[in-house]
Amino acid sequence: KVGPVMFESTVFKKETIQFTKAPDPTSEDILRGGRDKFELVTKAFEGMKQVGVIGWGSQAPAQAQNMADTLKEIGSDIKVKIGLRKTSPSWKAAQEVGFAEGEGLEEQEKVIKESDLVMLLISDAAQANLYKEKIEPLIKKGATLGLSHGFLLGHLESKGEKFRDDINVVLVAPKGMGPSVRRLYEQGKEVNGAGINSSFAVHQDATGKALDIALGWGIAIGSPFMFETTLRDEFCSDIYGERGILLGAVHGIVEVLFRRYTSQGMTPEEAFNQSCESITGPITKTISKKGIYAVYEMFEGDDKKKFEEAYSASYTPAKDVLAEIYDEVSSGNEIRSVIMHGDRFEKFPIGKIDGTYTWKIGEKVRAARDESKIPLNPTTAGMYVATMMAQIDVLRENGHSYTEIVNESVIEAVDSLCPYMHAKGVAFMVDNCSRTARLGSRKWAPRFDYMLEQQATVHLDQNLGVNADMMKKFKENPVHEAVIQCCQLRPSVDISTTGASTAQDDLSFTFRN
Repeated sequence: KVGPVMFESTVFKKETIQFTKAPDPTSEDILRGGRDKFELVTKAFEGMKQVGVIGWGSQAPAQAQNMADTLKEIGSDIKVKIGLRKTSPSWKAAQEVGFAEGEGLEEQEKVIKESDLVMLLISDAAQANLYKEKIEPLIKKGATLGLSHGFLLGHLESKGEKFRDDINVVLVAPKGMGPSVRRLYEQGKEVNGAGINSSFAVHQDATGKALDIALGWGIAIGSPFMFETTLRDEFCSDIYGERGILLGAVHGIVEVLFRRYTSQGMTPEEAFNQSCESITGPITKTISKKGIYAVYEMFEGDDKKKFEEAYSASYTPAKDVLAEIYDEVSSGNEIRSVIMHGDRFEKFPIGKIDGTYTWKIGEKVRAARDESKIPLNPTTAGMYVATMMAQIDVLRENGHSYTEIVNESVIEAVDSLCPYMHAKGVAFMVDNCSRTARLGSRKWAPRFDYMLEQQATVHLDQNLGVNADMMKKFKENPVHEAVIQCCQLRPSVDISTTGASTAQDDLSFTFRN
């Protein structure tokens, strides 16, 4: 089996990498990024005079600043302008990072009309409600509509609609939350290659230049490597992933293990250490540098058996929920759910989760944290890894490429989201992602919680032991080789989640009281 033939560009040079071997051998093409490629953006954007960034949520602040910095560094005359409603609470936030009114910040309609690349980064629900009537008619002929999520395609397909034929439609989707895209780009000013990986897609090429524009966009925002997808595959894997191990599943896992450990006699603080801290600390840090299988290899004797028992108990109930999530996303049901919530948003705004007991204990634990004493708990590791592997297997069974699987289900978790969870808490992360992600994590975290409580913990309590066949499949899964390959392509530095930055880490202005 061979992965997608990614591209043939006259501007950028691709690489072909063998990601997996037997029994599921795949080779895929990638584009390696880095600041040494910035000069090529000039050629990729040839003929363009303005990039318009529409919106100011999780991705827009990061991508707009990165794009503007790159164009300035290479001496380009291309302008980057933010398009917002003058009444938007985000107007001031954009001004605070240097987009001056009348120069880099103008009314949304004006920016759309004048831009050669329209990066549409408003919320998914807003895209669904506004695109056909309020946005698409304003895009000039021959311009490029840029998306960072395939959600809009899913919505249009559900209504039997399509994009206008006389525009390019491309996607560049960073595999991490917006603040991580900005922070790693800033770090890349000192260490070349620091950034967040991105998938890309050319859905529609009206001018013959769409491919190079997409690749130039990804390079300009600091992607250390890019891989091909389609808009449909992207929204299926992305919406699915954030409801799974990226946000919803890790939230549910921590809740169920926190209760379990306290019921077994641990103090609340120790229970949080053994559950949440273990995940956001040594477990995901090991996966980031050495791969998933390396976590298993860190255990010996009784601890290895505890990992295997927890894995055996957790894989099937986790996969049950994940298979349902994938079906809900691919069928369009989850997209419709997000849009319907958008219609209710004024009446029922999204609440925060950080006031509950578990996450209040987490605040105390982080305040007193000693990194060297964070435990590597085998039961926690077994449940977390089982859920990650179940998520991976569902994607592969549905035909997704290994680059997409590893980036959406592993790298985004361990190199973007979990570092923020470790620094500021799972609750902070759940409360500061895109609206679609926030909704999904709240909807599905309880499902993981209940299924793992009702099936996995009962399995452990009944001492049903290790499923040898399941563990054999885990050990032989081809994804381990793909993860190792991607680890070698990972950002060259760990993300700095604190310290001076123009990243908009706290999206509190997107909540409504």
